[in-house]
Amino acid sequence: MRYRRNAGSRWRLLPALLLAVVAGLPATGGSAAAAEQPAYLTLEASYGAGTVTNGWERVDRYLDTTSGFRAEGYPSDGRGDQDGKRVTYFGGVSRPSSDRFLLYSAPGWNTGSRTTPVLLVHGANDTADRAWANPGESGGYGCGALSCPSTGLMQSLSARGHRVFAVGFAHKQGDNLMQAQIVGDAIAVIKAKLGVSKVDLVGWSKGQMSTRAYVSSVKPSWGRAYAGDVRKLITLGGPNGGYDYPYAHGWAHDFSIWPECGGKINAPSPHSHMTCYGQYTAHPEFSMTPSGGYDNYPGQRQMLARWDGAYGVDGAAQDWYTTYYGGQGFYTAGSGIQAAIDAGSLIAPLHSAGVPASVTTYLLAGGSPDVVGIFNENRGPSDGVVFISSALDTTGIPTVGGKATITTANHLELGWHNAATSQVATWLS
Repeated sequence: MRYRRNAGSRWRLLPALLLAVVAGLPATGGSAAAAEQPAYLTLEASYGAGTVTNGWERVDRYLDTTSGFRAEGYPSDGRGDQDGKRVTYFGGVSRPSSDRFLLYSAPGWNTGSRTTPVLLVHGANDTADRAWANPGESGGYGCGALSCPSTGLMQSLSARGHRVFAVGFAHKQGDNLMQAQIVGDAIAVIKAKLGVSKVDLVGWSKGQMSTRAYVSSVKPSWGRAYAGDVRKLITLGGPNGGYDYPYAHGWAHDFSIWPECGGKINAPSPHSHMTCYGQYTAHPEFSMTPSGGYDNYPGQRQMLARWDGAYGVDGAAQDWYTTYYGGQGFYTAGSGIQAAIDAGSLIAPLHSAGVPASVTTYLLAGGSPDVVGIFNENRGPSDGVVFISSALDTTGIPTVGGKATITTANHLELGWHNAATSQVATWLS
């Protein structure tokens, strides 16, 4: 039996895998007449000086009144709830509906010298605060290293004259189709504020899914198609080719999730049943696939793709075969990765739809599988969570502006590592 009891204890921050409208003139370089904010968007609240932390200038909460958005499921024990300042920004609601979102504005959002504004899109089980502005907000290990910096990509780009914004999603593991609509909403607000016609998108980990789904018009039946308003798309450790970490390393991964094992991490399980200290229990609320009326982790399922053909499966893990391929193991039971893919992976639809040729796409990978506190992806070259070959997969991307691997950065360092921020800044120039 092979596991690390504390191996997944830092999973809560893996992306694991994976204002009032201010009057004033647009900043110099606005490329279009000011657009009106869409009627389906309602500004609900604004937070500014004295309220906003982590270096942001302001945070706005918006409501999208489009019919089709729904309240997504949350684990009943609170592990997926909004926390910290985000509860304040969401009006004191720790489980907000997915028709609401936060738009963060960095210093210089309306005065920066760069023509095209930048929208940062965070990953799974994360927030715009920790991802982009204060990697050390949650303390040690949260940034993937033994010590975490107090500033991130937001400050780096803002200091270079970029007009920087970030979206904050209501659900930390939410449906990427709905979150893609929210990305479009955030862009619409930015265009109205600054009088520009296009923005640049930076999507980290799971954030790559919603950014790419937006520009590719991969959407719910009720959703809006791509509005032609993105100049560049940059993905950081994005599972462009999908990932299978939870199934390939299920035992180490699950020990940090299952309550009877002491797990508290907000991540989905590849198993429906598991034995902890002699007790065999079921937890459908943590399932990767819809189970028992629960579907709390749709965004993770949508990132799945099989890599067993390329890199095999971790045969040293307990119940490795039944975890990956489905069935009853000695300690666990589950339906396997293919059932989860069939239940709604978006990798194949995104590849098929393709990124528009007008959107220049850049792909950044991490090359250091040394994320502190987890069992790192070791079957092939990876950033600890996502294979390099997945992060750099250009299937369905006709206009590739550049690809790079930061060999000294792991998955959680890609948002603040000096080489990563420099590369992003170069691509945005």
